[in-house]
Amino acid sequence: MTDIRKQVLGRGLSALLGSTEDEDREGQSSSLLLSMDVIFPNPHQPRHYFPEDELMALAESIREKGILQPILVRVHPQEKDKFQIVAGERRWRAAKKAGLTQIPALVKEFSDAETLEVGLLENIQRQDLNPIEEAEGYRRLAEQFNHTQESLSRILGKSRSHIANTLRLLTLPKKVKEYLMEGKLSAGHGRSLVGVEDPEGLAELILGNNLSVRQVETLSKEKLKKGGLEKSSIPYDPEKDILQAHLRDLLGVPVDLILKGAGGKITISFKNPDELDAILKKLNAIVTGPNPSIGLPLLA
Repeated sequence: MTDIRKQVLGRGLSALLGSTEDEDREGQSSSLLLSMDVIFPNPHQPRHYFPEDELMALAESIREKGILQPILVRVHPQEKDKFQIVAGERRWRAAKKAGLTQIPALVKEFSDAETLEVGLLENIQRQDLNPIEEAEGYRRLAEQFNHTQESLSRILGKSRSHIANTLRLLTLPKKVKEYLMEGKLSAGHGRSLVGVEDPEGLAELILGNNLSVRQVETLSKEKLKKGGLEKSSIPYDPEKDILQAHLRDLLGVPVDLILKGAGGKITISFKNPDELDAILKKLNAIVTGPNPSIGLPLLA
């Protein structure tokens, strides 16, 4: 790696790419039309999942308007008469579907570390990576190129806690990671599933009941923390917890729900008169509807 590259590595995407106009004047890079046949994807590119519907939509746009921004490539590390994609693989794939035989490309020098770093930066800034791809990108940067979480935070403009929490997603079971990659679960859902006793079971519960992240966090903390399941002769009832979490979200205070046969009991906790007043206002708004006479009395 040149001294200049050592200086800019870790300063972000703009520092790595530099000024295109300045480099063009100096002859260090050039934008040109390359044959699709001499361009190959980078096997270490952070993004692996390319939804077919998104590619087809982009291909249609390319047919109508062409390629609006060149892809970024480097000379292929093994075959000098070919090129490897650094950023823009999605555009390249869509251009192939659109029937293009050539594509505008910006050719630059990049080391393996810089190639991975730029690919990760570009995809994160465009929000193109799913949570698992993002986590795998962080892991590869750390393991292959000796980045720490602190240096990744500086490079990527992400908090250290975000990077640490994202990396923890890699500890989830394969099925749960597939849900995250497919967009069926959000990153927030995934973080709530890390460390629980049955992440796959809870993931199915989330999908089947369309649970919010807050509801999942409630279930995880109270029932499903590893080693923290309640010891009880009463079978665990996930539906009860869903209802309980819904009531807590609705009222904004702790709620305990006890089911007995066809009936049961709801216990609503509050800390002071003001909190009770707020609860009653929420209940009043729920039940009032078109007939104000059924509203609940409020505290004076």
